[in-house]
Amino acid sequence: MKKFFVMLLAVAVLFSFAACGESASTGSQTGTATQTSSQSMTATSSSEVAQNETATGSQTGKENGKVVEKGDTVSVFYTGKFENGEVFDSNVGKEPFTFTVGAGQVIPGFDKAVLGMKLGEEKTVTITPEEGYGERDERYVFQYPLDKFPEDIKKNLKVGETLYMNTEQGPIPVKVIAIEGATVTIDANHPLAGKTLVFDIKVVDIKKPGN
Repeated sequence: MKKFFVMLLAVAVLFSFAACGESASTGSQTGTATQTSSQSMTATSSSEVAQNETATGSQTGKENGKVVEKGDTVSVFYTGKFENGEVFDSNVGKEPFTFTVGAGQVIPGFDKAVLGMKLGEEKTVTITPEEGYGERDERYVFQYPLDKFPEDIKKNLKVGETLYMNTEQGPIPVKVIAIEGATVTIDANHPLAGKTLVFDIKVVDIKKPGN
């Protein structure tokens, strides 16, 4: 997070913006640090995860003996919820989400949650902000001159709109939280920053390195 903040300051005068839904000019976002939508989970911190886990291993997993280890490529179905039960993301009924364990392609808490799971096993895990998208940081809220925006964006810019801020590291989603005269206030915190997240996870495929 500190590195990201320094980068923001260093390139602030060079930013260009694209409206949400348009292609950004300097690459694609990840894992972000996220792979957005079903794959919107990027590493933002490295402290220990506080995980309340309820695990149930299926008979299939027990029979084939495959267990998730670091370096494996796994496919999962998941449902992400807030603590109040509200669902913010799910790929159930869609294509499985596939990632390599330990490669930094997902948030640390999700990475750690699948370790040791068997094929077919289901688990519910609670992930703190430290192991998710980090805490909110008011340093990531900053002001930007309205006249620096492209004309096609500036004339339709609204509070609450999501834009993509292009940097050398790739596009970063930011939210417009205020427009006052010639100044726009931007929030570059991740939308899930500061949130404790609950994931229901089911492992549906495990590929060992080299397979």
